[in-house]
Amino acid sequence: MRTVVPDGPSGRLPEAWRFCVGTGRFDLALRRDYQDSLALVQREIGFRHIRGHGLLSDGAGVHRPYEHGGARRVRHSFTYVDQVIDAYLDLGIRPFVELGFMPSGLASGDQTVFWWQGNVTPPASWREWAELVRATVAHLVDRYGLDEVRTWPIEVWNEPNLKDFWQDADRDAYHRLYEVSAYAVKEVDAGLQVGGPAISPGSDEWMVRFAEFAVERGVPVDFVSRHAYTSGPAQHVPFGVHQTLAPASGLLEQFATPRRQLAGTPLADVPVHITEFNSSYRPDNPIHDTAFHAAYLAPVLAAGGELADSFSYWTFCDVFEEVGIPAAPFHGGFGLLTHRQIKKPTYHLYAFMARMGEDLLARGEDHLVTRDAAGRVTVLAWAPADVTGGPAVDGHTVRLSVPIGNASSAFELRSSVSEEHGNAWAAWCEMGRPLSPRSGQLDVLREAAEPARTHRGVPVFGGRADLDLTLGRHEVTLVELTPVVDETPPWWDERRLLGLEPGPGGEGR
Repeated sequence: MRTVVPDGPSGRLPEAWRFCVGTGRFDLALRRDYQDSLALVQREIGFRHIRGHGLLSDGAGVHRPYEHGGARRVRHSFTYVDQVIDAYLDLGIRPFVELGFMPSGLASGDQTVFWWQGNVTPPASWREWAELVRATVAHLVDRYGLDEVRTWPIEVWNEPNLKDFWQDADRDAYHRLYEVSAYAVKEVDAGLQVGGPAISPGSDEWMVRFAEFAVERGVPVDFVSRHAYTSGPAQHVPFGVHQTLAPASGLLEQFATPRRQLAGTPLADVPVHITEFNSSYRPDNPIHDTAFHAAYLAPVLAAGGELADSFSYWTFCDVFEEVGIPAAPFHGGFGLLTHRQIKKPTYHLYAFMARMGEDLLARGEDHLVTRDAAGRVTVLAWAPADVTGGPAVDGHTVRLSVPIGNASSAFELRSSVSEEHGNAWAAWCEMGRPLSPRSGQLDVLREAAEPARTHRGVPVFGGRADLDLTLGRHEVTLVELTPVVDETPPWWDERRLLGLEPGPGGEGR
């Protein structure tokens, strides 16, 4: 059965998918590989904001206590902060600021998280924490301008509902942290955006309690945030993890949860930011590297903007060290890119989305159709991804009738990634999984990572073109249809390529 795509748009395609992307800890942005990777992502995708941990951790060096004249004093140093944010802005991306983790010189305890030991205890001095937040935000405003920093959301902490990220997952202590932090931000400027509670999946009561606390205390909340993942318990193997997955619809359900929970409350209309999402919450799960992953997330990118104001993919590249330094180029990292800029299939899903038009024409369970101001029609289509481990569907067909306009033909450019194409992980496995690929091997892997591309002319009848898209295993494909304005000269004849006389009927096409 062929789906008839409407002639006119139903609205604009939400850009919630590109509002923000995740990153490794703050000071990793000083590295060349990181900046090279972000430059590539920005050229081909173009995210608006970037969010990661560790702005206030020791690695960024902001909080510098010292003794002088018999008294404790603190210098706030922004040497690394300035370098990182300058680099971000030069690449056309703005910070989505996360206030955390606790500097060791201010921490009330020694509990840490991750290989790089971010401290997750409350401050020993609430006054000093407020001064740290206020000084940091004031510095950003002074350096980058108030109008600019007002566009940067400021989020208080990360996943305080988990004991690993906040000592004892103490909700009352987090509420106090939020209140002190929010007022410190607003003391700099009332127009700055502050929000939270940045909770992980599985503790949805936290959002309700956070809203009750904020309303009761009159604490400013300009947005709410949470995270979304769909993986199950971890099966550990050396240097990796395997997990079951819930259907991708589970991510969309999590995106929708905050608005459902806050309906009828004073926070019902504040923006909802999903400040982390992915399939697995582990940075060493090979599912992230596969073609399956791109097909799995395609319906999420296509529909998620109807449910949240943003949903931030965690993360843009594999320069990331939560469980240590990666031991191989493909190690199950969160990134859209590996180290050394090898593109994963999910990278291309995002790059395809970046080439979609602004006007939304249709959305279905296996396709998304848009049009841009020049009349170019774009179709994103994907094969089903079965989380039960059944055989991948080969030959899934998407049949559409799309509006083209008054042209007699259209030019079709099709780009695809699948198990067979644009799948550098598969090529790496076939190479024998080299832990440190040589230069020539890296070149081959980058070539293998490129999508398969085909083109053809498509006839247009009655202002419409019929598409029959047969998809390979876990294929995600982008079809771009551009109306043809034919400028072929009247004397053209292909026989002339070999110096022959024109075909029967004389000169012509």
